[in-house]
Amino acid sequence: MVSSDRNNENPTRTILGIGFFVQGFRCFPWMAVNFFLKDGLNVDPSTLQLLQNSANLPMVAKPFYGVVSDAVYISGQHRIPYIAIGALLQVVSWLAVATLSPSSMSIYTFSLFLLLSNLGASIAEVANDAIVAEVGKQPTSSSKSSQSSSSGELQAYVWMASSAGGVLGNLLGGIVIDRTSPQTMFLFFGLLLALQFFITLTVRESSLNLPKSTANAGIIKQLSELAVVLKKPEIAYPIAWFAASYAIIPALTGTMFFYQIEHLKIDSSVLGLSKVFGQAAMLLWSIIYNSHLKSVPPRKLISAIQVLMAVLMISDVLFVKGFYRNMGVPDSLYVVIFSGFLEVLFFFKILPFSVLIAQYCPPGCEGSLMAFVMSAIALAFIASGYFGVALASYIGVTGNNFSRFPVGLLIQAVCTVLPIYWSSCIPDDVKSKSRRKKE
Repeated sequence: MVSSDRNNENPTRTILGIGFFVQGFRCFPWMAVNFFLKDGLNVDPSTLQLLQNSANLPMVAKPFYGVVSDAVYISGQHRIPYIAIGALLQVVSWLAVATLSPSSMSIYTFSLFLLLSNLGASIAEVANDAIVAEVGKQPTSSSKSSQSSSSGELQAYVWMASSAGGVLGNLLGGIVIDRTSPQTMFLFFGLLLALQFFITLTVRESSLNLPKSTANAGIIKQLSELAVVLKKPEIAYPIAWFAASYAIIPALTGTMFFYQIEHLKIDSSVLGLSKVFGQAAMLLWSIIYNSHLKSVPPRKLISAIQVLMAVLMISDVLFVKGFYRNMGVPDSLYVVIFSGFLEVLFFFKILPFSVLIAQYCPPGCEGSLMAFVMSAIALAFIASGYFGVALASYIGVTGNNFSRFPVGLLIQAVCTVLPIYWSSCIPDDVKSKSRRKKE
């Protein structure tokens, strides 16, 4: 019986491992996108950041993809086909960008293919997240605490797969960005996605042991069920707080990219190492969380991460003012360690939060609810990016003038601290609340 369970678990971990690895590896072509926009299309920092965030607009429609995957079955399956469709859309977009002549590539054409790529990525991510939510809730023993632990372990597993893809993607990206063209990097990623597509086609959803829906009445019913779930305070308040905690922070990533490349003349390989360090930190974070932090109250853990984000933003202010340089710390060393860590620290909150929401997610609504959560996060990041562009414009920071950049970073740090005052929206003890409901 034990060996049978393990065999049934293998295809699940395989399909999720590949899916989340490829999801993490997306940083590889996106590193090339940044340089293609800067050097090939000659965009300024604000335009770069606008394009980056606008390309994420398909992510906002994740609830719709989730509802469709929950309600519409294709050949008796409602997860695997959507992963395959998502991979195929990405294959088409990246291979098209890789094979088209750079001289015929306008900024509008390029943006269109980026939108198509993110559409495919968001569809695949919704299906993968739904599988994680469904499988993570399946009882592995008679112990309820064991079931909760299993959920956290699966979340940590896919997080590690995504982080491993990010580490490898950034490492390879940093190495090859100066040795090959962006189109070659796009081609490589397109072929990797094609491999994922064909592997996905070989998996039957029945082998994943997903729960069967007993009352599937279509998209309208699924939307109404999602609306009911979102009215529950234990779900609505945490999601609202979590999205706001990102949206309120003005992102200055485009400005920082230009500051490091154009002003400090940091080598692109250093930026690659910075991202590798960040992804390695994410991988370590998933291990630490799974081993030691699952029992920590979500509110306490997420608030601590929020404070640490603000502290590192203050450190960035000192970095731009040359404080560390005067102390003898090379700019490249700071970029690799501190900038790399801060970049991924934004995502540290997602792991404990996704575990929290998965425990509240009712059966039959996993895809819809998890998609809504990721959509809210995507929309928050887009709002944060636009907010950052507005802030940079207001304080007068451009691709050639960074004198007011420290002021922008200081405002960013203050905005990061503000959500902590409303952190009571996050449940303080998920396990005890769930026990109370059962009692």
